[in-house]
Amino acid sequence: MIPSQRHIFDIPDDVAYLNCACISPLMTSAAQAGEGGIQRKVHPWTITPPDFFSQSWSCRELFGQLVNADAGSISILPSVSYGTAVAAKNLPVREDQEIIVLEDQFPSHVYVWREKAREAGARMRTVAKSQAEQSNAGPDWTAAILEAIDENTAIVALPHNHWTDGALIDLVAVGAAARTVGAALVVDITQSGGALPFDVADVRPDFLVCACYKWLLGPYSLGFMYIDPKWHGGAPLEHNWIARRGSENFGGLVDYVDGYQDGALRFDMGERSSFQLMPIAHAALTQLLDWGVENIAETLSVRTAAIAKRATRLGLSSAPAASRAGHFLGLRAPDGIPARLPESLAKQQIYISVRGDSMRVTPHLYNSDEDVDRLFDALEREL
Repeated sequence: MIPSQRHIFDIPDDVAYLNCACISPLMTSAAQAGEGGIQRKVHPWTITPPDFFSQSWSCRELFGQLVNADAGSISILPSVSYGTAVAAKNLPVREDQEIIVLEDQFPSHVYVWREKAREAGARMRTVAKSQAEQSNAGPDWTAAILEAIDENTAIVALPHNHWTDGALIDLVAVGAAARTVGAALVVDITQSGGALPFDVADVRPDFLVCACYKWLLGPYSLGFMYIDPKWHGGAPLEHNWIARRGSENFGGLVDYVDGYQDGALRFDMGERSSFQLMPIAHAALTQLLDWGVENIAETLSVRTAAIAKRATRLGLSSAPAASRAGHFLGLRAPDGIPARLPESLAKQQIYISVRGDSMRVTPHLYNSDEDVDRLFDALEREL
């Protein structure tokens, strides 16, 4: 169990921020690292050619440790939609095949597959929430997904846990089922990466994407993608100079080459060095690994379990702990969550979000018992 880490964040005592699933605050050390990066741009003569490569490689290594992958299989992205577009460009789909997604899945992991299906003349297959609500233990997305996978499946595009309520998906089982029928697995762990253990050796995704600005406690407009080595020879979205072989030699950049840097580096976004953002991500990833994802997950599981228990006294329900991600809590009310609730709570410096029919309460290590008390004091008045 990790004690409250509020002291390393700049969060006033009168703010109860329980909304990491929306966007996380930065640690003070990460913000300072970013400010240092900005100062380097203020004084550009301090930036040397090796700087274009060194910290981005170190961040690959750190994210690789987070998901148990080698750095050479990690690509640097500006967003989830960029990563899913890379996957869609490289994965084959025939007109008689299907692409599987979940009902109410996050749009950046849906729109690209709709376009892919349209271009290929293939079909989208959406696993409905009603199909998953088959167990008294809570929504069983995994069983419904496994039932949907068959010989017509080309791509299974999923999160690790649902972004509206935290409902958990057994990606090890799903990955095995996908491989049995020759389908690809594309996973978005933006709502779990850094807060829920993930091992690419167990799940074996073809592509895995994660934005930095939520549970990785990092900056906006930066993310990482794991790409299985069998796709390393694929086609990137863009053709930037730094992804080409020999780009370390600035004097030889006009000697145009067809070859790429090894591994997944060919899929990197342009201007990946990002001197103002990469230091923030580096500081955040370093701290996450120092805490340990397993320790973070256990600590947050205890926190959300206590919140879920208190919520029942107000008539609110949530998926049982066994069927949701431990760091993520979606609360439902019999008559629905009042639309005015997030705004009303925000006026009291209490921050949650509503997605679908769930009130998301998503704490992190910067939260305290006092934050939770303030939330419930307000809910008792508002509900």
